[in-house]
Amino acid sequence: MTPETALKTRENMLRDGYCVIDHILTDEFIGELREESERLIADHDPPEDFKYQGQHINVRGEDNAIIQKLLDWAPSRRALEQLGFGDFKTSGGIIILTKEPKGPPLYWHQDWMQWNDPISCSPWPQIVFLNDYLTDTAVENGCLKVIPGTHLKRVPLHDQLVPAHEQGARFVEEDHPIMFSDHPDQVHVPVAARALILGDARVLHSAGRNYTDERRTLILAWHRRATTDVPDYWDGDIPEAIAQRDPNRNYPGSRLPGEHLKP
Repeated sequence: MTPETALKTRENMLRDGYCVIDHILTDEFIGELREESERLIADHDPPEDFKYQGQHINVRGEDNAIIQKLLDWAPSRRALEQLGFGDFKTSGGIIILTKEPKGPPLYWHQDWMQWNDPISCSPWPQIVFLNDYLTDTAVENGCLKVIPGTHLKRVPLHDQLVPAHEQGARFVEEDHPIMFSDHPDQVHVPVAARALILGDARVLHSAGRNYTDERRTLILAWHRRATTDVPDYWDGDIPEAIAQRDPNRNYPGSRLPGEHLKP
């Protein structure tokens, strides 16, 4: 991407909590990933409490050459570096997530687990998800939904949600009035299969129901910064909570937004 495009894309990421980067995967590599994901799905029996995530298969790159190829994929790495996110490192694995044919939606949630840490209010991302979709996505097959800006700003929905995933959300009923609700500020994020969605772990997001007869497959990879230092590209104000943060203190983990997420 051009420097101008990279700057605009990074601004979108910082402001909205997500961005879309086009033309990352090739058609040939998508074919490899589809074949390998279907092979892994065929041998997998998803637990009932993962019905909103679909298959939910964890794969380490060191155990699978095709997944390692994705983790090492040069266009993805180059895009991160162009955005100024070159200090993000892979976790070493991925999760295959699906929307099965006619499968249910995914509930609203955020994936940040360090809300007691003042780094939670950083205006830059610390942990990001990379979503590679193996088919085109649309509202009809359960594309991503995001509430822009909720990585930095508390909204009433934050305090109404059942805590994410294993802490309660996996066990809610599909007619839960909050977890699967429409939000006035939500946006749908349909993408072509070759695109990459980059998202801040703190942003509220979900996915719609798959109304089609075909599986919609996503490969999710987590990346985190190796440091909590201010990134080189940041030239804005530094929140006081971060300026005074004790880097040697052990901050207990928490999925629940606390005092560091302000309205």
